Amino acid sequence: MRVYLNHVIRSIPSTSALPKQIRYGSFHSRRIPLTSCRSFHGSRTLLKRQDAQPSAPTVPAQTPAKQKQPRKSSLRQVAVEAERSRAGVVMGSGKRRFIDPEVGTKIITAFCAAEQYSISTVARILEAEGYKLDPYETHLFPQVVHVQTPLFPEDTAPTSPDRFEGHGDIFVFPSGTLVAWNVPERLSLRLVEKVLKPAASNPHEVETEDLEYIERPESTTSTIIGDTILLGTKVEDVPARLIDGENGDDENPEANIALAKIAFSSGLSRSAKLGVLENLFESYFQSTKSIPTDLAKGSDLPFNRRFILSKTGELLNIRAHLNLYSELTDSLPDLLWDSKSELGLEDYFEKVGRALDVSIRIKTLNERMDYATDIATVLRERLSEKHGWTLEWYIIVLIAVELLFEGYRFVKEAEERQKEDEVRDLLKKVLANLESKR
Repeated sequence: MRVYLNHVIRSIPSTSALPKQIRYGSFHSRRIPLTSCRSFHGSRTLLKRQDAQPSAPTVPAQTPAKQKQPRKSSLRQVAVEAERSRAGVVMGSGKRRFIDPEVGTKIITAFCAAEQYSISTVARILEAEGYKLDPYETHLFPQVVHVQTPLFPEDTAPTSPDRFEGHGDIFVFPSGTLVAWNVPERLSLRLVEKVLKPAASNPHEVETEDLEYIERPESTTSTIIGDTILLGTKVEDVPARLIDGENGDDENPEANIALAKIAFSSGLSRSAKLGVLENLFESYFQSTKSIPTDLAKGSDLPFNRRFILSKTGELLNIRAHLNLYSELTDSLPDLLWDSKSELGLEDYFEKVGRALDVSIRIKTLNERMDYATDIATVLRERLSEKHGWTLEWYIIVLIAVELLFEGYRFVKEAEERQKEDEVRDLLKKVLANLESKR
């Protein structure tokens, strides 16, 4: 019996250990938001009941607990609110995380309309349109031109699923792309198709790439889950002396948010630029996909020298734009090389690339172009063979003509020799007759 009582007494947790167990559980358990909330309200009710008791001795004993409990409760409350805020946007865990479909998102759209933009011309045009260049003084010109659109009221499109609230941001890159954050499509298309057209070099059909984003005012860092960017917009408290002083450019919190948007925009513009090359290659492939079938059937290829040279040049042009003339294959664009490592801009750029499978698409496109190069090689070999056959026939015809001339010359010479022999015989007969008469 004594052993049993000792075991029961040891199994009862001490009251001093209970708060630690509750606090640890609220931070590590995924189901804790609801549990910690119950514990929080239960502890407040318990304190009220203890305060209501008239017993004098219990009041001093509970005074220390009443002084410490609000601090523990506030810590739990912060954790609960943070977990609730995160759970309201992000659902699931680990690699299975996804964004709650019911959460309102904003749109980022990249427009690729030209092979290149003259950035100085872009800046001059946008400034003439009334836009303020580089509003947060990121000092990344001429790698990018940043302007901000006017304020959009909440009722801009009340019946549309896409709501544009607040300012919009527009980033124009030298690669011929424009990236718009929270900007109506009609305004973006007006800029791309009309306003910036004089600055475009080799314009083409507009290629677009979309992502969604959610602003997180409770976070200073950003990330991507699925196809949605979680943009941290929390502005840390920075002393006025740092903002207005000599280090103001480095400590401007608004500029850091703009830099994060530029990093994400650079990755998105890269994907849009890659989409243009993918479409170009698809058009090329459609024009040559019947060649293997024709070769398998043993049919003659109805392609002339001009067509084959044109397709070879088209393929080489696509491959050069993918691997040589642009930053598509670079691990990091030039405008992010000098960025501060603590801002994580390189990580943002890489996350956009992973979300949009840019590296995989580049590898796949190169592999497809390898296959297309094999077809082009067959066409060139066919062209060389055809050209060789033509030369051979030319040589055969020339030899035949030469033989004809030689035959004609031989016949003419034979006839001339025959005539000479006849004349000689005739002269001999005449001379013989003359001698016989003497």
